[in-house]
Amino acid sequence: MRYKAIFIDIDDTILDYIPCCREAFEHALEALRADELQTPNAASKVLNDEEWFQIFFSISGRLFSEAKHGLHTIAEVMDLYPREFVGRWNELTQGGEGDLTEQTDTFKYAFRSAWGKTHTLVSGARETLEALHAKGYRLFAASNSFAHLQRSRLELAGVLPLFEDTFISIDIGYDKPDVRFYEEALRRCGLPPESVLMVGDSMTTDILGARAAGLDAVFFDRRHEGVKQEDMQGLRVITSLPELLALL
Repeated sequence: MRYKAIFIDIDDTILDYIPCCREAFEHALEALRADELQTPNAASKVLNDEEWFQIFFSISGRLFSEAKHGLHTIAEVMDLYPREFVGRWNELTQGGEGDLTEQTDTFKYAFRSAWGKTHTLVSGARETLEALHAKGYRLFAASNSFAHLQRSRLELAGVLPLFEDTFISIDIGYDKPDVRFYEEALRRCGLPPESVLMVGDSMTTDILGARAAGLDAVFFDRRHEGVKQEDMQGLRVITSLPELLALL
C-alpha cells in the first residue's frame, strides 16, 4: 500500500454537519427559552425557529471561516458564536435588556451538551471506513473541536472502534490548518508525512494545511463547490466517500 494511514476530518466528512448543528441548536434554543421563563411561542412572535437557526448558522459559519484564516482560535470561536447569537436574540426579543452573560452560558452549555450527542453520518461513511479498516489502513480522525465531544459523537455513530486514535485540535494544541497540528499528529502515530493521506471537506484546513505539512490529500467536495485552478495541481477530488476506495 502506498499509504499506511489515513487522517480523516469529522464534520462534513464523516458526520453530517448541518443536521447535527440543527439538532444541537434546537436543544439550546429550548434551554434559552426555559431559562427566560418564556412561553413556548414567545420568541416565535419575532422569528420562527428556522429563521433563528439561519441567524445562528450564519454567525457560526462566519466565525469558523475567520478561524480558518487565523483570525480566531477554535476555542475562541466556541465562545464567540454563542455570545453573538444570544446578543442578537436578546436584542430582538427583549430590546437588549436581558442578562447577556447568563443567557450566553445557558445557550452555550446546552448546545455543547447536545452537540456531543449528535451523530448523523454522511452517506457512505460507515461503509467506507469499514472497507478501509478491513484493507489494513490505520485510521485517525482529525478535527477542530473539543476532543471529548467529537469522540462521543463518533462512538454514538458506531464508528469510533474503526479509528486507532483521534487527533482533535484543542487536545493537540493547534488548530488545522496550522502545520503544527499535522506535525503533532504525525508524531503521535509515528509515521512520516509521505505515508499518510488526509481526507477532508475543507480546502483551507484539511487540504492546504495537510499539503503544507507534506501530506498528500483528497478533497471531499460533497457540496460540489469546485476547486480553484491554483489548488488543482496534483489534487484528487471525490464527491462521495466510497469514491475514496478507488483512489487507493
